[in-house]
Amino acid sequence: MTTLAHDSATLTRDALTVLQPGFTGTSAPDWLLRRLGEGLASVGLFGRNIATPEQLSALTAQLRAERDDVLVAIDEEGGDVTRLEVRTGSSFPGNLALGAVDDPELTRAVARELGRRLAECGVNLNWAPSADVNSNPDNPVIGVRSFGAEPGLVARHTAAYIEGLQGAGVAACTKHFPGHGDTAVDSHHALPRIDAGLDTLTARELVPFRAAVAAGTKAVMSAHILLPALDPDLPATLSRAALHGLLRRPVADGGLGFEGLIVTDGMEMRAIADAYGIERGSVLAIAAGADAICVGGGLADEDTVLRLRDALVTAVIEGRLAEERLAEAAARVRTLGEWTRRSGGPRAAHGVEPAAGVGLAAARRALRVTPAGPSYEPVTGPAHVAAFTPVANIAVGEETPWGVGAELARLRPGTQAATYGRQDAEDRGVHGLIENMLDTAGDRRIVAVVRDVHRHPWMADALDALLAARPETVVVEMGVPQAPPAGALHIATHGAARVCGRAAAEVIVGNGAGDHPGD
Repeated sequence: MTTLAHDSATLTRDALTVLQPGFTGTSAPDWLLRRLGEGLASVGLFGRNIATPEQLSALTAQLRAERDDVLVAIDEEGGDVTRLEVRTGSSFPGNLALGAVDDPELTRAVARELGRRLAECGVNLNWAPSADVNSNPDNPVIGVRSFGAEPGLVARHTAAYIEGLQGAGVAACTKHFPGHGDTAVDSHHALPRIDAGLDTLTARELVPFRAAVAAGTKAVMSAHILLPALDPDLPATLSRAALHGLLRRPVADGGLGFEGLIVTDGMEMRAIADAYGIERGSVLAIAAGADAICVGGGLADEDTVLRLRDALVTAVIEGRLAEERLAEAAARVRTLGEWTRRSGGPRAAHGVEPAAGVGLAAARRALRVTPAGPSYEPVTGPAHVAAFTPVANIAVGEETPWGVGAELARLRPGTQAATYGRQDAEDRGVHGLIENMLDTAGDRRIVAVVRDVHRHPWMADALDALLAARPETVVVEMGVPQAPPAGALHIATHGAARVCGRAAAEVIVGNGAGDHPGD
Protein backbone atom coordinates (compact mmCIF):
# COMPACT_ATOMS: atom_id res chain seq x y z
CA MET A 1 0.00 0.00 0.00
CA THR A 2 1.26 3.48 -0.92
CA THR A 3 1.25 5.90 1.99
CA LEU A 4 4.15 8.31 1.55
CA ALA A 5 3.50 11.65 -0.18
CA HIS A 6 6.43 11.08 -2.53
CA ASP A 7 5.07 7.66 -3.48
CA SER A 8 1.62 9.13 -3.99
CA ALA A 9 3.00 11.81 -6.32
CA THR A 10 4.92 9.19 -8.32
CA LEU A 11 1.87 6.97 -8.49
CA THR A 12 -0.31 9.82 -9.73
CA ARG A 13 2.27 10.79 -12.35
CA ASP A 14 2.56 7.20 -13.60
CA ALA A 15 -1.23 6.91 -13.81
CA LEU A 16 -1.37 10.02 -16.00
CA THR A 17 1.56 8.83 -18.09
CA VAL A 18 -0.21 5.69 -19.31
CA LEU A 19 -3.23 7.59 -20.68
CA GLN A 20 -3.64 8.58 -24.34
CA PRO A 21 -6.64 10.94 -24.21
CA GLY A 22 -8.33 12.98 -26.89
CA PHE A 23 -9.80 16.46 -26.64
CA THR A 24 -12.05 18.76 -28.62
CA GLY A 25 -11.00 21.80 -30.61
CA THR A 26 -8.16 22.74 -32.96
CA SER A 27 -5.93 24.13 -30.22
CA ALA A 28 -4.96 22.53 -26.93
CA PRO A 29 -7.28 23.38 -24.02
CA ASP A 30 -5.76 24.70 -20.82
CA TRP A 31 -6.62 21.55 -18.87
CA LEU A 32 -4.64 19.40 -21.30
CA LEU A 33 -1.57 21.61 -21.08
CA ARG A 34 -1.74 21.53 -17.27
CA ARG A 35 -1.94 17.74 -17.22
CA LEU A 36 1.08 17.50 -19.53
CA GLY A 37 2.98 19.36 -16.85
CA GLU A 38 1.74 16.88 -14.24
CA GLY A 39 2.83 13.73 -16.06
CA LEU A 40 0.49 13.15 -19.00
CA ALA A 41 2.76 11.93 -21.79
CA SER A 42 0.48 11.26 -24.76
CA VAL A 43 -2.32 12.94 -26.68
CA GLY A 44 -4.60 11.41 -29.32
CA LEU A 45 -5.73 13.48 -32.30
CA PHE A 46 -8.87 12.90 -34.36
CA GLY A 47 -10.48 14.54 -37.37
CA ARG A 48 -12.19 17.10 -35.14
CA ASN A 49 -8.76 18.44 -34.13
CA ILE A 50 -7.46 19.08 -37.65
CA ALA A 51 -8.30 21.90 -40.06
CA THR A 52 -5.11 22.46 -42.08
CA PRO A 53 -1.50 21.24 -41.98
CA GLU A 54 -0.45 24.67 -40.70
CA GLN A 55 -2.99 24.56 -37.89
CA LEU A 56 -1.93 21.01 -36.98
CA SER A 57 1.73 22.06 -36.86
CA ALA A 58 0.84 24.92 -34.51
CA LEU A 59 -1.15 22.55 -32.29
CA THR A 60 1.64 19.99 -31.97
CA ALA A 61 4.15 22.78 -31.29
CA GLN A 62 1.85 23.99 -28.52
CA LEU A 63 1.83 20.52 -26.97
CA ARG A 64 5.57 20.08 -27.37
CA ALA A 65 6.25 23.41 -25.67
CA GLU A 66 4.82 21.84 -22.50
CA ARG A 67 6.62 18.53 -22.92
CA ASP A 68 9.21 17.93 -25.62
CA ASP A 69 8.84 14.13 -25.52
CA VAL A 70 5.04 14.07 -25.76
CA LEU A 71 3.59 11.31 -27.92
CA VAL A 72 1.20 12.89 -30.41
CA ALA A 73 -0.83 10.00 -31.79
CA ILE A 74 -3.25 9.82 -34.70
CA ASP A 75 -5.37 7.24 -36.51
CA GLU A 76 -4.05 7.86 -40.03
CA GLU A 77 -4.24 4.66 -42.04
CA GLY A 78 -4.64 6.38 -45.39
CA GLY A 79 -7.41 5.10 -47.61
CA ASP A 80 -10.83 5.09 -45.99
CA VAL A 81 -9.52 5.96 -42.51
CA THR A 82 -7.93 9.40 -42.67
CA ARG A 83 -7.63 12.20 -40.16
CA LEU A 84 -5.19 14.46 -42.01
CA GLU A 85 -7.65 14.71 -44.91
CA VAL A 86 -10.89 13.93 -43.14
CA ARG A 87 -12.80 16.64 -45.03
CA THR A 88 -11.50 15.89 -48.53
CA GLY A 89 -10.62 12.19 -48.63
CA SER A 90 -7.13 10.74 -48.59
CA SER A 91 -4.31 11.30 -51.06
CA PHE A 92 -3.27 7.69 -50.40
CA PRO A 93 -5.06 4.42 -51.13
CA GLY A 94 -5.59 2.13 -48.17
CA ASN A 95 -4.24 -1.28 -47.35
CA LEU A 96 -6.44 -3.40 -49.60
CA ALA A 97 -5.37 -1.39 -52.65
CA LEU A 98 -1.72 -1.82 -51.71
CA GLY A 99 -2.25 -5.53 -51.16
CA ALA A 100 -3.95 -5.83 -54.57
CA VAL A 101 -0.87 -4.34 -56.24
CA ASP A 102 1.35 -6.56 -54.04
CA ASP A 103 4.51 -4.52 -54.46
CA PRO A 104 6.10 -4.14 -51.00
CA GLU A 105 8.36 -1.39 -52.31
CA LEU A 106 5.27 0.62 -53.28
CA THR A 107 3.74 0.02 -49.84
CA ARG A 108 6.98 1.14 -48.22
CA ALA A 109 7.04 4.29 -50.38
CA VAL A 110 3.40 5.16 -49.60
CA ALA A 111 3.96 4.70 -45.87
CA ARG A 112 7.15 6.74 -45.99
CA GLU A 113 5.42 9.66 -47.69
CA LEU A 114 2.47 9.42 -45.29
CA GLY A 115 4.94 9.37 -42.40
CA ARG A 116 6.80 12.34 -43.84
CA ARG A 117 3.59 14.38 -43.90
CA LEU A 118 2.73 13.36 -40.34
CA ALA A 119 6.21 14.18 -39.08
CA GLU A 120 6.16 17.52 -40.87
CA CYS A 121 3.04 18.39 -38.85
CA GLY A 122 4.60 17.20 -35.58
CA VAL A 123 2.75 13.88 -35.24
CA ASN A 124 5.04 11.10 -34.04
CA LEU A 125 2.86 8.04 -33.32
CA ASN A 126 0.48 6.54 -35.87
CA TRP A 127 -2.14 3.98 -34.83
CA ALA A 128 -1.40 2.03 -38.02
CA PRO A 129 -1.01 -0.24 -39.89
CA SER A 130 -3.86 -2.71 -39.64
CA ALA A 131 -2.25 -6.15 -39.72
CA ASP A 132 -5.58 -7.98 -39.63
CA VAL A 133 -6.04 -10.81 -42.12
CA ASN A 134 -9.46 -10.20 -43.65
CA SER A 135 -10.38 -13.88 -43.58
CA ASN A 136 -14.10 -13.13 -43.18
CA PRO A 137 -15.30 -11.13 -46.23
CA ASP A 138 -18.43 -10.14 -44.27
CA ASN A 139 -16.29 -8.34 -41.68
CA PRO A 140 -18.06 -5.02 -41.00
CA VAL A 141 -15.14 -3.11 -39.49
CA ILE A 142 -11.91 -4.24 -41.20
CA GLY A 143 -12.58 -4.93 -44.89
CA VAL A 144 -10.52 -2.58 -47.07
CA ARG A 145 -8.43 -1.65 -44.03
CA SER A 146 -6.70 -5.04 -44.39
CA PHE A 147 -4.01 -5.79 -46.95
CA GLY A 148 -5.95 -8.94 -47.87
CA ALA A 149 -7.09 -12.42 -46.92
CA GLU A 150 -3.77 -14.27 -47.28
CA PRO A 151 -1.50 -14.21 -44.20
CA GLY A 152 1.79 -14.11 -46.10
CA LEU A 153 0.68 -11.16 -48.22
CA VAL A 154 -0.56 -9.26 -45.17
CA ALA A 155 2.70 -10.01 -43.36
CA ARG A 156 5.03 -8.68 -46.06
CA HIS A 157 3.02 -5.50 -46.53
CA THR A 158 2.69 -4.94 -42.77
CA ALA A 159 6.47 -5.11 -42.47
CA ALA A 160 6.99 -2.80 -45.46
CA TYR A 161 4.51 -0.27 -44.07
CA ILE A 162 6.24 -0.23 -40.68
CA GLU A 163 9.64 0.25 -42.28
CA GLY A 164 8.40 3.13 -44.43
CA LEU A 165 6.54 4.87 -41.62
CA GLN A 166 9.31 4.56 -39.04
CA GLY A 167 11.88 5.51 -41.66
CA ALA A 168 10.19 8.91 -41.63
CA GLY A 169 10.52 9.18 -37.83
CA VAL A 170 6.93 8.23 -36.96
CA ALA A 171 6.37 5.28 -34.61
CA ALA A 172 4.08 2.57 -35.98
CA CYS A 173 1.36 1.01 -33.84
CA THR A 174 0.41 -2.28 -35.48
CA LYS A 175 -3.20 -3.32 -34.87
CA HIS A 176 -5.52 -5.07 -33.88
CA PHE A 177 -3.73 -7.83 -31.93
CA PRO A 178 -4.25 -10.75 -32.08
CA GLY A 179 -6.28 -10.17 -35.25
CA HIS A 180 -9.71 -8.67 -35.95
CA GLY A 181 -10.20 -10.13 -39.43
CA ASP A 182 -12.42 -13.14 -38.69
CA THR A 183 -15.24 -11.21 -37.04
CA ALA A 184 -18.81 -10.47 -38.07
CA VAL A 185 -19.30 -7.91 -35.28
CA ASP A 186 -17.87 -4.39 -35.02
CA SER A 187 -16.22 -3.96 -31.60
CA HIS A 188 -17.36 -0.33 -31.59
CA HIS A 189 -20.86 -1.75 -31.02
CA ALA A 190 -20.44 -5.11 -29.23
CA LEU A 191 -17.87 -7.74 -28.27
CA PRO A 192 -16.86 -9.95 -31.22
CA ARG A 193 -16.04 -13.61 -30.61
CA ILE A 194 -13.60 -15.65 -32.70
CA ASP A 195 -13.86 -19.40 -32.18
CA ALA A 196 -10.76 -20.33 -34.17
CA GLY A 197 -8.37 -22.75 -32.49
CA LEU A 198 -4.79 -21.98 -31.56
CA ASP A 199 -3.45 -23.77 -34.65
CA THR A 200 -5.57 -21.56 -36.91
CA LEU A 201 -4.63 -18.46 -34.93
CA THR A 202 -0.93 -19.30 -35.28
CA ALA A 203 -1.13 -20.07 -39.00
CA ARG A 204 -3.34 -17.11 -39.90
CA GLU A 205 -3.89 -14.18 -37.51
CA LEU A 206 -0.48 -14.16 -35.85
CA VAL A 207 1.63 -14.34 -39.03
CA PRO A 208 1.49 -10.57 -39.78
CA PHE A 209 2.09 -9.68 -36.12
CA ARG A 210 5.22 -11.82 -36.03
CA ALA A 211 6.38 -9.96 -39.15
CA ALA A 212 5.57 -6.65 -37.47
CA VAL A 213 7.66 -7.50 -34.42
CA ALA A 214 10.52 -8.63 -36.67
CA ALA A 215 10.25 -5.34 -38.60
CA GLY A 216 10.68 -3.41 -35.36
CA THR A 217 7.22 -1.94 -34.81
CA LYS A 218 7.42 0.43 -31.86
CA ALA A 219 3.91 -0.30 -30.64
CA VAL A 220 1.09 -2.84 -30.95
CA MET A 221 -2.59 -2.11 -30.39
CA SER A 222 -4.81 -4.71 -28.74
CA ALA A 223 -8.23 -5.73 -30.05
CA HIS A 224 -11.46 -5.87 -28.05
CA ILE A 225 -12.24 -9.41 -29.20
CA LEU A 226 -12.89 -12.63 -27.31
CA LEU A 227 -10.85 -15.64 -28.38
CA PRO A 228 -11.82 -18.59 -26.16
CA ALA A 229 -8.81 -20.57 -27.38
CA LEU A 230 -6.64 -17.95 -25.66
CA ASP A 231 -8.89 -16.82 -22.83
CA PRO A 232 -12.48 -18.05 -22.36
CA ASP A 233 -13.47 -15.14 -20.15
CA LEU A 234 -11.73 -11.90 -21.10
CA PRO A 235 -11.30 -10.00 -24.39
CA ALA A 236 -7.71 -9.70 -25.60
CA THR A 237 -7.32 -6.11 -24.34
CA LEU A 238 -8.00 -7.32 -20.78
CA SER A 239 -6.38 -10.73 -21.05
CA ARG A 240 -3.02 -11.48 -19.49
CA ALA A 241 -2.94 -14.69 -21.52
CA ALA A 242 -3.14 -12.67 -24.74
CA LEU A 243 -0.93 -9.70 -23.89
CA HIS A 244 1.64 -11.17 -21.53
CA GLY A 245 1.34 -14.87 -22.29
CA LEU A 246 1.37 -14.53 -26.09
CA LEU A 247 2.52 -11.09 -27.24
CA ARG A 248 5.26 -10.62 -24.62
CA ARG A 249 6.35 -14.24 -24.18
CA PRO A 250 9.76 -14.96 -25.73
CA VAL A 251 9.80 -16.51 -29.18
CA ALA A 252 11.67 -19.53 -27.84
CA ASP A 253 8.69 -20.23 -25.57
CA GLY A 254 6.10 -19.87 -28.32
CA GLY A 255 5.32 -16.16 -27.98
CA LEU A 256 5.96 -13.18 -30.22
CA GLY A 257 8.72 -11.70 -28.06
CA PHE A 258 7.43 -8.11 -28.34
CA GLU A 259 9.19 -5.65 -26.01
CA GLY A 260 7.70 -2.34 -27.14
CA LEU A 261 4.59 -0.38 -26.17
CA ILE A 262 1.20 -2.13 -25.98
CA VAL A 263 -1.66 0.30 -26.59
CA THR A 264 -5.33 -0.52 -26.12
CA ASP A 265 -7.95 0.17 -28.72
CA GLY A 266 -10.39 2.89 -27.63
CA MET A 267 -11.70 2.04 -24.18
CA GLU A 268 -14.99 3.83 -24.79
CA MET A 269 -15.87 1.28 -27.49
CA ARG A 270 -18.90 -0.71 -26.40
CA ALA A 271 -17.08 -4.06 -26.46
CA ILE A 272 -15.34 -2.85 -23.29
CA ALA A 273 -17.43 0.01 -21.95
CA ASP A 274 -20.73 -1.88 -21.83
CA ALA A 275 -19.43 -4.89 -19.91
CA TYR A 276 -16.68 -3.39 -17.75
CA GLY A 277 -16.90 0.40 -17.82
CA ILE A 278 -13.89 2.43 -18.90
CA GLU A 279 -12.44 2.78 -15.37
CA ARG A 280 -12.49 -0.93 -14.50
CA GLY A 281 -11.58 -1.83 -18.05
CA SER A 282 -8.50 0.41 -17.92
CA VAL A 283 -7.33 -1.13 -14.66
CA LEU A 284 -7.77 -4.65 -16.04
CA ALA A 285 -5.94 -3.70 -19.25
CA ILE A 286 -2.88 -2.36 -17.43
CA ALA A 287 -2.89 -5.38 -15.11
CA ALA A 288 -3.04 -7.69 -18.15
CA GLY A 289 0.05 -6.10 -19.71
CA ALA A 290 -1.12 -3.05 -21.66
CA ASP A 291 1.06 0.05 -21.28
CA ALA A 292 -1.14 2.82 -22.66
CA ILE A 293 -4.87 3.45 -22.49
CA CYS A 294 -6.39 4.94 -25.63
CA VAL A 295 -9.53 6.95 -24.90
CA GLY A 296 -11.00 9.99 -26.55
CA GLY A 297 -12.65 9.01 -29.80
CA GLY A 298 -15.95 9.71 -28.08
CA LEU A 299 -14.97 10.73 -24.54
CA ALA A 300 -12.71 13.74 -24.84
CA ASP A 301 -12.67 15.85 -21.70
CA GLU A 302 -10.75 16.47 -18.50
CA ASP A 303 -13.24 14.55 -16.38
CA THR A 304 -12.50 11.34 -18.30
CA VAL A 305 -8.76 11.77 -17.77
CA LEU A 306 -9.18 12.39 -14.04
CA ARG A 307 -11.56 9.46 -13.60
CA LEU A 308 -9.11 7.08 -15.28
CA ARG A 309 -6.14 8.49 -13.38
CA ASP A 310 -7.93 8.08 -10.07
CA ALA A 311 -9.17 4.58 -10.95
CA LEU A 312 -5.59 3.45 -11.58
CA VAL A 313 -4.28 5.07 -8.41
CA THR A 314 -7.08 3.55 -6.31
CA ALA A 315 -6.50 0.12 -7.83
CA VAL A 316 -2.85 0.23 -6.76
CA ILE A 317 -3.71 1.42 -3.25
CA GLU A 318 -6.33 -1.31 -2.88
CA GLY A 319 -3.99 -4.02 -4.17
CA ARG A 320 -5.91 -4.74 -7.42
CA LEU A 321 -3.06 -3.47 -9.60
CA ALA A 322 0.62 -3.97 -8.83
CA GLU A 323 2.47 -0.67 -8.48
CA GLU A 324 5.41 -2.23 -10.31
CA ARG A 325 3.18 -3.06 -13.30
CA LEU A 326 1.94 0.53 -13.52
CA ALA A 327 5.50 1.84 -13.22
CA GLU A 328 6.66 -0.56 -15.93
CA ALA A 329 3.89 0.62 -18.25
CA ALA A 330 4.72 4.28 -17.64
CA ALA A 331 8.40 3.59 -18.29
CA ARG A 332 7.59 2.10 -21.70
CA VAL A 333 5.57 5.19 -22.61
CA ARG A 334 8.50 7.43 -21.67
CA THR A 335 10.94 5.24 -23.59
CA LEU A 336 8.92 5.62 -26.78
CA GLY A 337 8.54 9.34 -26.10
CA GLU A 338 12.31 9.64 -25.92
CA TRP A 339 12.70 7.74 -29.22
CA THR A 340 10.30 10.11 -30.94
CA ARG A 341 12.00 13.15 -29.41
CA ARG A 342 15.29 12.04 -30.96
CA SER A 343 13.95 10.52 -34.19
CA GLY A 344 10.66 12.21 -35.05
CA GLY A 345 9.08 15.54 -35.79
CA PRO A 346 9.68 18.12 -38.53
CA ARG A 347 13.44 17.52 -38.50
CA ALA A 348 12.85 13.89 -39.47
CA ALA A 349 10.49 14.96 -42.26
CA HIS A 350 13.18 17.19 -43.77
CA GLY A 351 15.39 14.15 -44.19
CA VAL A 352 12.85 12.27 -46.31
CA GLU A 353 12.55 13.02 -50.02
CA PRO A 354 8.94 14.05 -50.82
CA ALA A 355 6.99 11.72 -53.10
CA ALA A 356 3.87 13.77 -53.82
CA GLY A 357 2.42 11.58 -56.57
CA VAL A 358 2.95 8.16 -55.02
CA GLY A 359 -0.59 7.88 -53.67
CA LEU A 360 -2.30 8.47 -57.00
CA ALA A 361 0.18 6.20 -58.76
CA ALA A 362 -0.63 3.44 -56.27
CA ALA A 363 -4.39 3.96 -56.67
CA ARG A 364 -4.08 3.66 -60.45
CA ARG A 365 -2.09 0.44 -60.15
CA ALA A 366 -4.67 -1.02 -57.75
CA LEU A 367 -7.61 -0.77 -60.19
CA ARG A 368 -9.05 -4.00 -61.57
CA VAL A 369 -11.12 -3.21 -64.66
CA THR A 370 -13.54 -5.75 -66.19
CA PRO A 371 -15.42 -4.81 -69.40
CA ALA A 372 -18.65 -6.68 -70.17
CA GLY A 373 -17.83 -6.98 -73.87
CA PRO A 374 -15.05 -6.44 -76.40
CA SER A 375 -15.47 -2.66 -76.40
CA TYR A 376 -16.36 0.00 -73.88
CA GLU A 377 -17.75 3.38 -74.81
CA PRO A 378 -16.24 6.00 -72.48
CA VAL A 379 -18.47 8.56 -70.82
CA THR A 380 -18.16 11.63 -73.04
CA GLY A 381 -20.71 13.95 -71.46
CA PRO A 382 -22.20 14.70 -68.05
CA ALA A 383 -23.08 11.56 -66.10
CA HIS A 384 -25.38 10.69 -63.22
CA VAL A 385 -23.42 9.13 -60.35
CA ALA A 386 -25.62 6.94 -58.15
CA ALA A 387 -23.85 6.18 -54.88
CA PHE A 388 -25.39 3.23 -53.05
CA THR A 389 -24.40 4.24 -49.54
CA PRO A 390 -24.22 1.83 -46.59
CA VAL A 391 -24.18 2.95 -42.96
CA ALA A 392 -20.75 4.43 -42.25
CA ASN A 393 -18.11 2.38 -40.45
CA ILE A 394 -17.39 4.24 -37.20
CA ALA A 395 -13.63 3.93 -37.77
CA VAL A 396 -14.07 5.68 -41.12
CA GLY A 397 -16.60 8.28 -39.97
CA GLU A 398 -19.45 9.91 -41.84
CA GLU A 399 -17.68 13.21 -42.51
CA THR A 400 -15.11 11.86 -44.99
CA PRO A 401 -16.37 12.12 -48.59
CA TRP A 402 -16.06 9.12 -50.88
CA GLY A 403 -17.09 8.03 -54.34
CA VAL A 404 -16.33 9.18 -57.89
CA GLY A 405 -18.84 12.03 -58.23
CA ALA A 406 -16.49 14.93 -57.53
CA GLU A 407 -13.66 13.53 -59.64
CA LEU A 408 -15.95 12.66 -62.54
CA ALA A 409 -17.52 16.13 -62.40
CA ARG A 410 -14.03 17.61 -62.71
CA LEU A 411 -13.44 15.60 -65.89
CA ARG A 412 -17.00 15.83 -67.23
CA PRO A 413 -18.52 19.15 -66.07
CA GLY A 414 -22.24 18.97 -65.44
CA THR A 415 -22.05 15.52 -63.88
CA GLN A 416 -24.50 15.20 -61.01
CA ALA A 417 -24.43 12.83 -58.05
CA ALA A 418 -27.04 11.45 -55.68
CA THR A 419 -26.90 9.03 -52.76
CA TYR A 420 -29.27 6.12 -52.20
CA GLY A 421 -29.39 4.22 -48.92
CA ARG A 422 -31.09 1.25 -47.35
CA GLN A 423 -33.85 3.44 -45.99
CA ASP A 424 -34.62 4.68 -49.50
CA ALA A 425 -34.94 1.08 -50.68
CA GLU A 426 -37.22 0.22 -47.77
CA ASP A 427 -39.39 3.34 -48.15
CA ARG A 428 -39.83 3.19 -51.94
CA GLY A 429 -39.10 -0.43 -52.64
CA VAL A 430 -36.21 -1.36 -54.91
CA HIS A 431 -38.14 -0.73 -58.12
CA GLY A 432 -39.46 2.60 -56.83
CA LEU A 433 -35.91 3.63 -55.97
CA ILE A 434 -34.67 2.71 -59.46
CA GLU A 435 -37.57 4.50 -61.16
CA ASN A 436 -36.70 7.65 -59.22
CA MET A 437 -33.04 7.25 -60.19
CA LEU A 438 -33.87 6.85 -63.87
CA ASP A 439 -36.13 9.90 -63.81
CA THR A 440 -33.38 11.94 -62.18
CA ALA A 441 -30.68 10.68 -64.56
CA GLY A 442 -32.67 11.32 -67.72
CA ASP A 443 -30.52 10.52 -70.74
CA ARG A 444 -27.27 10.81 -68.79
CA ARG A 445 -25.05 7.77 -68.49
CA ILE A 446 -25.34 6.23 -65.03
CA VAL A 447 -22.30 5.34 -62.92
CA ALA A 448 -23.32 3.16 -59.98
CA VAL A 449 -20.93 3.30 -57.03
CA VAL A 450 -21.19 0.52 -54.45
CA ARG A 451 -19.29 -0.40 -51.33
CA ASP A 452 -19.18 -4.05 -50.23
CA VAL A 453 -22.20 -4.94 -52.32
CA HIS A 454 -21.85 -8.58 -51.22
CA ARG A 455 -22.67 -7.59 -47.62
CA HIS A 456 -25.84 -5.60 -48.37
CA PRO A 457 -28.80 -7.45 -49.93
CA TRP A 458 -30.72 -4.22 -50.56
CA MET A 459 -27.75 -2.85 -52.49
CA ALA A 460 -27.35 -6.01 -54.58
CA ASP A 461 -31.06 -6.03 -55.41
CA ALA A 462 -31.02 -2.35 -56.39
CA LEU A 463 -27.93 -2.83 -58.56
CA ASP A 464 -29.51 -5.82 -60.33
CA ALA A 465 -32.66 -3.80 -61.04
CA LEU A 466 -30.64 -0.86 -62.33
CA LEU A 467 -28.56 -3.03 -64.67
CA ALA A 468 -31.70 -4.70 -65.99
CA ALA A 469 -33.08 -1.27 -66.88
CA ARG A 470 -29.82 0.34 -68.01
CA PRO A 471 -27.26 -2.35 -68.99
CA GLU A 472 -24.81 0.31 -70.19
CA THR A 473 -24.32 1.41 -66.56
CA VAL A 474 -20.74 1.56 -65.24
CA VAL A 475 -20.27 -0.09 -61.83
CA VAL A 476 -17.54 1.02 -59.44
CA GLU A 477 -16.97 -1.20 -56.38
CA MET A 478 -15.08 0.79 -53.72
CA GLY A 479 -15.18 -1.84 -51.00
CA VAL A 480 -14.05 -5.46 -50.95
CA PRO A 481 -14.72 -6.80 -54.49
CA GLN A 482 -16.30 -10.06 -53.38
CA ALA A 483 -19.35 -10.10 -55.69
CA PRO A 484 -18.91 -11.06 -59.37
CA PRO A 485 -18.20 -8.09 -61.67
CA ALA A 486 -21.31 -6.55 -63.22
CA GLY A 487 -22.15 -3.68 -65.56
CA ALA A 488 -20.93 -2.54 -68.94
CA LEU A 489 -17.67 -1.77 -67.18
CA HIS A 490 -16.79 -2.90 -63.67
CA ILE A 491 -14.03 -1.12 -61.79
CA ALA A 492 -12.76 -2.45 -58.46
CA THR A 493 -10.80 0.27 -56.69
CA HIS A 494 -10.09 -1.68 -53.46
CA GLY A 495 -10.95 1.33 -51.32
CA ALA A 496 -12.81 4.62 -51.27
CA ALA A 497 -10.00 7.14 -50.85
CA ARG A 498 -10.16 10.31 -52.96
CA VAL A 499 -7.31 9.08 -55.15
CA CYS A 500 -9.17 5.80 -55.75
CA GLY A 501 -12.14 7.82 -57.00
CA ARG A 502 -9.87 9.86 -59.23
CA ALA A 503 -8.23 6.79 -60.73
CA ALA A 504 -11.65 5.26 -61.45
CA ALA A 505 -12.95 8.49 -63.01
CA GLU A 506 -10.00 8.54 -65.41
CA VAL A 507 -10.91 5.08 -66.67
CA ILE A 508 -14.62 5.92 -66.95
CA VAL A 509 -13.91 8.82 -69.33
CA GLY A 510 -11.23 6.90 -71.23
CA ASN A 511 -8.26 9.01 -70.14
CA GLY A 512 -4.82 7.48 -69.73
CA ALA A 513 -3.09 7.55 -66.37
CA GLY A 514 -0.68 10.19 -67.63
CA ASP A 515 -3.31 12.72 -68.69
CA HIS A 516 -3.56 14.37 -65.28
CA PRO A 517 -0.76 15.41 -62.94
CA GLY A 518 -0.47 13.60 -59.60
CA ASP A 519 -1.57 15.12 -56.29
